[in-house]
Amino acid sequence: MTVIESKLDPTSEIFECDRQAMLAALRPLEELAVQVLEAGGGKAVDRHRSRGKLLARERVDLLLDEDAPFLELSCYAGAHDPRSQPGARLITGVGTVNGVECMILANQSTVKGGSLNPDAVAKQLRALEIAERNRLPLITLVESGGADLPTQADIFVPGGRTFRELTRLTAAGIPTISLVFGSSTAGGAYMPGMSEYTVLVKHAASVYLGGPPLVKMAINEDIDDEALGGAEMHARVSGLADYLAEDEHDAIRIGRQIVADLHWRKAGPVPSLPADPPAYDEAELLGCAPADPRRAVEVREILARILDGSRFDEFKPLYGTQLVTGWGSIAGYPVGILANNGILFSEEANKGAHFIQLANAHGIPLLFVQNITGFMVGSAAERGGIIKDGAKLINAVSNSTVPHLTLMVGASYGAGNYAMSGRAYDPRFVFTWPNHRIAVMGGPQLGGVMSIIRRTAAARSGVDYDDVEDARVRREIEEMIETQSSAVYATGRLWDDGVIDPRHTRTVLGLALSATHSAPVAGATRFAPFRM
Repeated sequence: MTVIESKLDPTSEIFECDRQAMLAALRPLEELAVQVLEAGGGKAVDRHRSRGKLLARERVDLLLDEDAPFLELSCYAGAHDPRSQPGARLITGVGTVNGVECMILANQSTVKGGSLNPDAVAKQLRALEIAERNRLPLITLVESGGADLPTQADIFVPGGRTFRELTRLTAAGIPTISLVFGSSTAGGAYMPGMSEYTVLVKHAASVYLGGPPLVKMAINEDIDDEALGGAEMHARVSGLADYLAEDEHDAIRIGRQIVADLHWRKAGPVPSLPADPPAYDEAELLGCAPADPRRAVEVREILARILDGSRFDEFKPLYGTQLVTGWGSIAGYPVGILANNGILFSEEANKGAHFIQLANAHGIPLLFVQNITGFMVGSAAERGGIIKDGAKLINAVSNSTVPHLTLMVGASYGAGNYAMSGRAYDPRFVFTWPNHRIAVMGGPQLGGVMSIIRRTAAARSGVDYDDVEDARVRREIEEMIETQSSAVYATGRLWDDGVIDPRHTRTVLGLALSATHSAPVAGATRFAPFRM
């Protein structure tokens, strides 16, 4: 393969401007990260420790193999809502336990007892989806008060899907393990109840559908936690506990041993290409996205800093040039790449659909690198068949069965988001850079469109148009889109699996690709009819 020849000048003024803009975009995320790591604040942490308990992150660290990376997901879930807690009281991510890549969920009981609010339910369901699609054993570190009752109207119905997905994992042959460190109440009791393997910590774990107060109210029975649903009762009487752990460290030891006894093997192909580092400094990715979104980004500069050895075999380089397609590898895993170098015309759509079919024919995962304002509009584009050609590309994306990874490095607007495997098209993982923007269209464009519509309606009605009011409404629309299209807003609503520092892109994509290869990798054998 050819090594990409970089034309980026890291000493230039424009590079430094772009670099500083990216660093500025990272600062709000760094502030959010502090809130996530505080996990309820000092008083809650001190109270938790006074009970002889480990923090949720300490449990995750002990569960993982020594020095193993942890691909944390949905870190800032809930960050869009000032009423919520960034992180959604839950840790989710992919990590290696006794050599096996697992999906790990850990309740943060220092934040409102680890109770689940709507953001936590959405985050948990996304983690279960990733585990199922990528064939990752599931380990849940349980300590939760169950549903956050003040928000029960928003979690009761969607939350019930959690237990359905747990049993579907087991039915699909994917192991599920619960390590219970504290309370597992009401609906939360079904987490260990529906897991294949359950470990309860002596004198700490309590699992019951209704706690002592509810039992008193329902049947007038006086009983304490331990007798009602304590670890020893479940180990000796009910049979819910498969293992009784002496303490938290013992529970983690037992959990690791259960994983070892699975003798789990990946079902996908192993890395087959050299995994040498890129020829260019990954730190230069900070200056690879423009500070001004109206200025184009040369996507090959990004590829040069994330692909193994910066090698890239470009496909159809002279046709449909605003969509860059070709073959490369990350962490030794072969990948096909579709990356935006501008807006999509009919040629780009046809080229992309063709390339996706090739990747499926050879069983090669796809990486979509999004910086897209949409498909071309106007009379020339419509006469040229932009609708039917765009439909081909969306058809190919929709019916492709090889793993998709999506990286958003700039704009993600309109149908361009769909055509480049946005969240609605079920990519295995979606990651974004902090400068990312996602919406139907940009704020000025949407404000302008709405202004034209209102102005036309006024002319048809024969009434004077209020230009002052028009300016006010346009300003409100632009401000709304600016807020609702930001990277923090999007990741808070789980429209992606995480906002990442550009310098970590290659590492994150490598870990995600490794996780996808826990499942078989197979291409589609048929697509819906293409409109020719």
